[in-house]
Amino acid sequence: MVQYRPGVDRAFAALADPTRRAVLERLGSGSATISELAEPFGMSLTGMKKHIRLLEEAELVTTEKVGRARRCTLVPYAFEGISTWLQRLDRFAQVVERTKGAR
Repeated sequence: MVQYRPGVDRAFAALADPTRRAVLERLGSGSATISELAEPFGMSLTGMKKHIRLLEEAELVTTEKVGRARRCTLVPYAFEGISTWLQRLDRFAQVVERTKGAR
């Protein structure tokens, strides 16, 4: 059985939620405070902090206290493990295509 780093598992778990995916898309255009991230969702700061905490645990986002706000930024190269896994999935899809109708 292939073993993956625990970070890949945490990253996929974090990506399972549409709000967290939207937050990552937003952070792709630059850093933002938790308040700025929560506003488009009409979400409380506490709710957004929970999403951010999961993204931090998955090592996709870092936060830094700046004055009274907490600024969130994407982690450089955070998606390398996911990309590697997806490349393996692509190879699996090629095998499936080659063996279609072989039953």
